[in-house]
Amino acid sequence: MRSVQNFLWFCAGGYRPLLNRSPTESNKYIGIGGTVFFTALFAGLAAGYAMFTVFENIYVTITLAILWALLIFNLDRFIVSTIRKGKSTWAEVKMAIPRLLLAILLAFVIAKPLELRIFEKEIARELDNQKLRMLKETRGGIDEGFPEIEELESKIASLKSETDAKRAFRDEKQQEYDAERFGVKTPGTSGIVGLGTNARKKEVQLDDAERDYQETQAANREKMREYEEEIARFNTIKEEEWAKQQVSVDGFDGLAARMDALGTLTQNSVPIYWANLFIVLLFVVIESAPVVVKLMAEKGPYDVLLEKHEQGIYLYADEKWHKTATESKDRLEVFDTLQPEVKDAWIAMKRKEMEGRYGTAL
Repeated sequence: MRSVQNFLWFCAGGYRPLLNRSPTESNKYIGIGGTVFFTALFAGLAAGYAMFTVFENIYVTITLAILWALLIFNLDRFIVSTIRKGKSTWAEVKMAIPRLLLAILLAFVIAKPLELRIFEKEIARELDNQKLRMLKETRGGIDEGFPEIEELESKIASLKSETDAKRAFRDEKQQEYDAERFGVKTPGTSGIVGLGTNARKKEVQLDDAERDYQETQAANREKMREYEEEIARFNTIKEEEWAKQQVSVDGFDGLAARMDALGTLTQNSVPIYWANLFIVLLFVVIESAPVVVKLMAEKGPYDVLLEKHEQGIYLYADEKWHKTATESKDRLEVFDTLQPEVKDAWIAMKRKEMEGRYGTAL
């Protein structure tokens, strides 16, 4: 129990010999030290979550979390230990304002990883939505980056239309030839049954149409095959680029992305906004608690003894300086009363001593 008390005194920046002489101050500094310790502990846990999000390595996370906790502990201990209880409350407040601002800044830094942890599920859902939007935009951008595919598909469609037109013309000539043979009366046939002159003419037209269709179909089929090979090549390049972009989008879940998602959630959801604000305020209260407690505390025996101890050191230094200055003044007065030749001899002696010590002629 005694060791715990001494540790908390240390956390509060207290001087143990003076606290031992001030039993009534013990609980106050135990409370301040506990606040400093638990603030650093929470800071380490929050930093650990943030570091694990970034590095995803437990050993690196533990190391950096401990370092961050020690940093916050040292800063808080410094803030608390440098606030002195004086006669003027306003002087104490002015002295504490920069330290209070620093505490508030640290609170915002510490609170952010904890916010990310608390709203982890909501952030994950928002990240999924953002990834879907990014994938859609990426797919559209990649498609726009390959206009050759659309041009080739348009050429293939044109070739198919040309082939279809030739086939339709061939089919039309086939119907006219059949109608002429079987004596079907139409605007383009004679209505006489058999293979007469008109039927033979229709047969020649059909043969020409068939030949033209076959030649066009063969030529267009070759061109379409070449165009389809080009499309396949472009599609391969496009899919490779798409695979690269998918890897990039899938990795969009780092610390910055999560913070951006949290910002989006707080803008779109009033409950999340207020919950986020209360978490920040909670850490502001926790981080600034040591400073506020120290300001609210009455000046006690420990503060009086500490002030006496420090003033004693200042007084001792002043006395030593005054004594040294007085002795120096007395020596100068004695030196001034010496004869000129004695002064010169003394100066020459000192010069030789300096030359022998430093090896340089003065």
